[in-house]
Amino acid sequence: MSLEPGDFVVHIDHGIGEFSGLQKVDVGGKEQEAIRLKYKGGDILYVSVHSLHRISKFTGKEGMPPKVHKLGSSSWAATKSKTKKRVKEIAFDLLKLYAKRRASRGFAYTPDTYLQTELEASFMYQDTPDQLTATEAVKEDMEKEVPMDRLVCGDVGFGKTEIAIRAAFKAATDGKQVAVLVPTTILSMQHFRSFSRRLKDFPVKVDYVNRFKTGKKMTETVKALEAGEIDILIGTHAIVGKRIKWKDLGLLVIDEEQKFGVAVKDKLKTLRATVDSLTLTATPIPRTLQFSLMGARDLSIMSTPPPNRYPVETEIGSFNEELIRDAISYEISRGGQAYFVHNRVGNIREVAGMINRLVPDARVGIGHGQMDGEQLERVMSDFIDGAYDVLVATTIIESGIDISNANTILINEAHTFGLSDLHQLRGRVGRSNKRAFCYLLAPPLHALPTESRKRLQAMEQFSELGSGMNIAMRDLDIRGAGNLLGGEQSGFITDIGFEMYQKILAEAIRELKDEEFAELAQEEADSREHYVEETVLETDLALMLPDHYISDISERIALYRELDEMDNEEGLQAYEARLLDRFGPLPKEAEDLLETIRLRWMAQVVGFGKLVLKGGKLIGVFHDEEGSDYYKGVRFQRVLDYMQANVKGVQMYQRNGALRLRVEPVDDLNAAMAVLRKLSGTLQPVKAAPSAASEH
Repeated sequence: MSLEPGDFVVHIDHGIGEFSGLQKVDVGGKEQEAIRLKYKGGDILYVSVHSLHRISKFTGKEGMPPKVHKLGSSSWAATKSKTKKRVKEIAFDLLKLYAKRRASRGFAYTPDTYLQTELEASFMYQDTPDQLTATEAVKEDMEKEVPMDRLVCGDVGFGKTEIAIRAAFKAATDGKQVAVLVPTTILSMQHFRSFSRRLKDFPVKVDYVNRFKTGKKMTETVKALEAGEIDILIGTHAIVGKRIKWKDLGLLVIDEEQKFGVAVKDKLKTLRATVDSLTLTATPIPRTLQFSLMGARDLSIMSTPPPNRYPVETEIGSFNEELIRDAISYEISRGGQAYFVHNRVGNIREVAGMINRLVPDARVGIGHGQMDGEQLERVMSDFIDGAYDVLVATTIIESGIDISNANTILINEAHTFGLSDLHQLRGRVGRSNKRAFCYLLAPPLHALPTESRKRLQAMEQFSELGSGMNIAMRDLDIRGAGNLLGGEQSGFITDIGFEMYQKILAEAIRELKDEEFAELAQEEADSREHYVEETVLETDLALMLPDHYISDISERIALYRELDEMDNEEGLQAYEARLLDRFGPLPKEAEDLLETIRLRWMAQVVGFGKLVLKGGKLIGVFHDEEGSDYYKGVRFQRVLDYMQANVKGVQMYQRNGALRLRVEPVDDLNAAMAVLRKLSGTLQPVKAAPSAASEH
């Protein structure tokens, strides 16, 4: 998060204010550094560097400044409460399904056979580290009794299909059937070819259903499926239709889930509770990903591009016959193929004729969604086989067409497309080790509406491999988060900003688990090292990265933010090594700042929701209310044991409805750390909660 004075910032407890720099504050005679936020009416809020996770930069609709709140007023509380209520409604069904899945028993697949090893060894490319990790995670999930629900998120061309093929093969070799659901007819044909090609030497039968297959052939497929003669069936939404009956369905693979309608998603929900489910997506911020980030489903992120790939060179230009001729001629001269995207069926033939006139030697094919099924399939198949040099097509090629020989794409009237559509279209090229080109043909930038201009510039700016997340975040900046997230969520995201929406979503899901899904909350509590999600730290120690050590303010803010979100000892040591390398030996204030992060982690393990280290005393405020199971558990027993061993200087008492433990004298961080190590029963560094935290 980079902040400049004047930027709008949202605090999860106080609402929208304006960032007005870093400021030194006096705490008990010692100097600390804090973020200064200005609210309505000139109110000022200082946010400790231990509380940066509680603020986020406001990302609303560009050019529309948000309404700044007044500190202490009820308007932010009302907005937050309304948002949380709506979010809970959206999250409830998903968590219900998740709880049902955790409680149900599915089919536990056997460990890899020699056939599985052989299939994976026959992959003609080298696996990326992320591909290996995702493959292992999927196979581990499949071998458990609990039905799998994993989302694999990776940019276009990063090898998600190969993971699906391996999972499908694992299911098929264990006698289970596999459904592969895709959003478009073209993509179903592409996947059918990919799966068939990869599995041709193995005893697995692959088939497909889509609008191209009708009548007698369709009836034969349906009968064979019901008899168990088809192992893997690939298809569009027809695959969840009434006609399709499975003999023994074990795995459901869903490609680009966000492109399906509500009716299909409802049918998927009923299937998902009992069979293993694997979702693939290249779009980085669908609602499915948000819930994965909140722990409602398992997530694998593939961010490393395959080796020997180049970024797609992206250029904005006007519709120019010379440019079109040169781009296509160059691609053909190096033995490649090109796409020309023209999204109007009415005059698509004239465009193909123009290309024939400009490049007389080019063999030009035409493809669009209004064509007869067999005819479209023939055109696509011929293009894949190299019978055409140029394919003039509508956006039907957007999802899943994987032709490594096609490395130039020209997108006509690019200003009329959405940013994620442009990103998907560009992903059709650059899928081999050849340099690829994308030409965005549009009127001059100065003549375009602001949003269109910014979309094209974002495409030009983010052309590196794996830049999908950057593009999605830019999309949020340009048009506001709401449009991207569906009707139920759009209104209030404009009021609170996207990042704060994510924080409130996390809070809502935590509360839902505690209130409605106690078994999920208990399961998580049993499996985690820490007991408390957040420990608020108050101290009168001098804690900061001093000006003389790091003079650049935005650099200091970025480093404070990174430190506040740190969640493990390994990361903290790497952070310290970077500071030493870049800025030299750490001053005492910086050393103490790093040590307080460890102190917070320890307090989380003990069960303190708040930790005060002031005036030679350490006061821990217990997170749980009276009567909680915490007080019957081993963590609290350790606290009691410590009290018995240290009768002098240790006192437990109640204040403001919370149980507290006071230990004195505790004069410095080393003494505080020694106390917390004994209370937590660990001498080793510990990990933080997923959102290590504090506030003062």
